[in-house]
Amino acid sequence: MNSNGKVALVTGGGSGIGKASALALAKEGFAVVVAGRRPEPLQAVVGEIEGMQGRALGVPTDVGNPEAVRALFARTRETYGRLDVLFNNAGFGAAAPIEELPFERWKAVVDTILTGSFLCTQEAFKIMKDQEPMGGRIINNGSISAHVPRPNSVAYTSCKHAITGLTKSTSLDGRKYDIACGQIDIGNALTEPTQRMQRGVPQANGTVMAEPTMDVQNAARAVVFMATAAPDANVQFLTVMATKMPFVGRG
Repeated sequence: MNSNGKVALVTGGGSGIGKASALALAKEGFAVVVAGRRPEPLQAVVGEIEGMQGRALGVPTDVGNPEAVRALFARTRETYGRLDVLFNNAGFGAAAPIEELPFERWKAVVDTILTGSFLCTQEAFKIMKDQEPMGGRIINNGSISAHVPRPNSVAYTSCKHAITGLTKSTSLDGRKYDIACGQIDIGNALTEPTQRMQRGVPQANGTVMAEPTMDVQNAARAVVFMATAAPDANVQFLTVMATKMPFVGRG
């Protein structure tokens, strides 16, 4: 596999969209750092990349922990000397009615999606603004939930809406350092967590309906497209979703 000389870091990289994106970036020639809570899945992804003659590093990380995030980015710089792309992908939801959602569950979702993305962005800035050539690219996983909620998804939806604000602020504040930031909003990519959509998920009108899904490779290819844009171009917002999922119109 040919190296493009660039380095990408993917959070939530042990499974789902993160894993698919990490593998796709490796095939594109990136050295890839995969971060996530569980060591075993990370090492499995590293093994796959190395099996393709690529370069990879797995770093178990709780992205909501500032010390862990600092250690992750220090390890990245020590190993590869630079960082060109950060994909803020880590996250999970907490399905519950607003009045029943425990504070601890709310906080866990916020810590991972919103605080985690901020902490990783902050550390990426420190590396990207001081490297040669200066700059880089940050991609945030916004989700369709950055636009519209599902029932009983207040924590996840609130965080994903906030990610849009983080994306815009990062895009603006990164200009002086040649750091571009864009957001990818993914809908119904088929991964382990979304397999339930084929069985049926709650709709806004109170019914339960099976929803169309798409191959996760569509999301991974979109991430690569954003990651490999020329330095003078930025994909600010990109939506990739199952063609017939109930998002546009009445569903």
